Amino acid sequence: MTNPTLPLFYKSPRPLVAARDADLSLRSEPNFAFAAATNSVPLMAAEFPAACKQFPILFSDGPVVQPVALLGLRSGENLFVDANGAWEEGAYIPAYVRRYPFIFLESEDKSQLTLCIDEAADAVVPGRDNPFFVDGQPSALTNNALEFVKEVQAQNAFTTQFVEAVVAAGLMSEKRADITLNNGERLSLAGFNVIDEAAFNQLPAETLVEWRDRGWLGLVYAHLISVSSWSGLVDRLALRG
Repeated sequence: MTNPTLPLFYKSPRPLVAARDADLSLRSEPNFAFAAATNSVPLMAAEFPAACKQFPILFSDGPVVQPVALLGLRSGENLFVDANGAWEEGAYIPAYVRRYPFIFLESEDKSQLTLCIDEAADAVVPGRDNPFFVDGQPSALTNNALEFVKEVQAQNAFTTQFVEAVVAAGLMSEKRADITLNNGERLSLAGFNVIDEAAFNQLPAETLVEWRDRGWLGLVYAHLISVSSWSGLVDRLALRG
């Protein structure tokens, strides 16, 4: 059963500790079966240019708005992961997916971040083939994971600033999508937001200049371009039958 207080995918995250995890490894061959049953994942602003070519970029509804990549049209179905857990060749893999099973957890006073591993992940296995620690020190694998998670953390802050600016400017618009497949099946997706293009075009010139200087204009355009990716999801779903 999923713990609603934990981030998506994570079941038992805990700190990596050399004394305890000296004989644990990460599977060398990536497998994305853990992501097969979700139709959306969080997306960072820096990923918009790559993601917009393949996924609709939407914004979650609720008190905390965040960008998400829409990966499927049915709840619990990721159209980019096959029955063997392979991600579609050539398709962009969001950083949130690539980060798993690593994650940072904050201390109670939010003054410290600790690199953790989801010990429930199928990718975490006994052995020394691809170890987390070598001679009591973090391995190259763990150091690389640490740097990647740091970058994700930094990019999250930039993403939050962008989303807060969009919300403050009154550009978020709640939408729903009603889709009819070739076989007559009707699907409906609701509870998401998009940037209202007409409202965006009415922003004052000085705001557009500020957004350009902050690197936000390209993010808006990438989001708007991503709308064309809906048809790609429909085509993928038709191929699955």
